[in-house]
Amino acid sequence: MALSGKVVGILAEYNVEDLEFHYPALRFKEEGCEVKLIGPSKDFKAKGKHGLPVKANTGIGEIEAKDLDCLIIPGGFAPDYWRRHDSFKTLVREVCEQGKPVGAICHGPWLLVSANVCAGKRMTCFHSIKDDIQNAGAEYVEGQEAVVDGNIVTSRTPDDLPAFCIALISLMSK
Repeated sequence: MALSGKVVGILAEYNVEDLEFHYPALRFKEEGCEVKLIGPSKDFKAKGKHGLPVKANTGIGEIEAKDLDCLIIPGGFAPDYWRRHDSFKTLVREVCEQGKPVGAICHGPWLLVSANVCAGKRMTCFHSIKDDIQNAGAEYVEGQEAVVDGNIVTSRTPDDLPAFCIALISLMSK
């Protein structure tokens, strides 16, 4: 358990891409991490994009960047909800500013755009939002499962989850 004692936050919301929420939660538990599933409230419950249950164990108002060693932003339709709330944007921006690993997959980079952390970064994402990350100042990288630029890891789709998690685990192990 290489990451025993580390705390990983994963954002939780209605219509999150199910695999991008559940796979990292299980994968980081395997590494010995405490996993904080961060929703709009601690008692938040919903269904993912494909109907799997999504349940938070931590509310956004109960967590700060200093409490986390890594933050994961899953995709699906959920990032469009998170980017409407200053509390989620602030958490993302502060984790990035502290140089801690931040992973965003699929539509997750939308929240990076709204948190104003894309300028000058190399990133990938689901192809339909590439214009958004480019307009936010990032260089779009096509055809890579995981793109690492400093402390930010981005990926395209659920098929990229193994490479995405490996990249985040590697950053957290340094």
